[in-house]
Amino acid sequence: MAHAAQVGLQDATSPIMEELITFHDHALMIIFLICFLVLYALFLTLTTKLTNTNISDAQEMETVWTILPAIILVLIALPSLRILYMTDEVNDPSLTIKSIGHQWYWTYEYTDYGGLVFNSYMLPPLFLEPGDLRLLDVDNRVVLPIEAPIRMMITSQDVLHSWAVPTLGLKTDAIPGRLNQTTFTATRPGVYYGQCSEICGANHSFMPIVLELIPLKIFEMGPVFTL
Repeated sequence: MAHAAQVGLQDATSPIMEELITFHDHALMIIFLICFLVLYALFLTLTTKLTNTNISDAQEMETVWTILPAIILVLIALPSLRILYMTDEVNDPSLTIKSIGHQWYWTYEYTDYGGLVFNSYMLPPLFLEPGDLRLLDVDNRVVLPIEAPIRMMITSQDVLHSWAVPTLGLKTDAIPGRLNQTTFTATRPGVYYGQCSEICGANHSFMPIVLELIPLKIFEMGPVFTL
């Protein structure tokens, strides 16, 4: 999860998030180069005496600054489209979880486990134990296996919500009357936090998401039924 004074993105816990971080660094380097080039040109303009009367006729330069931005856009668009298509892939998921947004809590359904359904509310400050995170911990965590493709079916029962877990690279809108889906494969065990990322009312800030990712062998022993 994020920590105080953090500058970069959270550590990746899924292949998609690793790709997103790589693309972020790739685009950031291009932005740095463009900014440096523009600032250098401005510096030369302010410090150099322009005495060349033929400077207004520079077709070669005009050709360069027309083609170069097009090449830069292609270098940004191609990896962006690749990641976009990767996020839409659904490769035979091992487990399907349905998440339903409410004002202001989440309901989860394990459709592959006899229709197990439970609600997930934020823990009030009076119920927090040592080590719990204020405004982020919940009474019922979502327990999922690692190294297995998981499909999340996301919808809402009242207003717009958004199911988001940054460390997994997930952010999917929960829309009333519509069922959206996203897939992910976690690579590391641990507890990962997210929140509703769509303003949904007065208590929008109090809809945390907590995923507890455990090894597949332990998950198959039935820990999900101990919620």
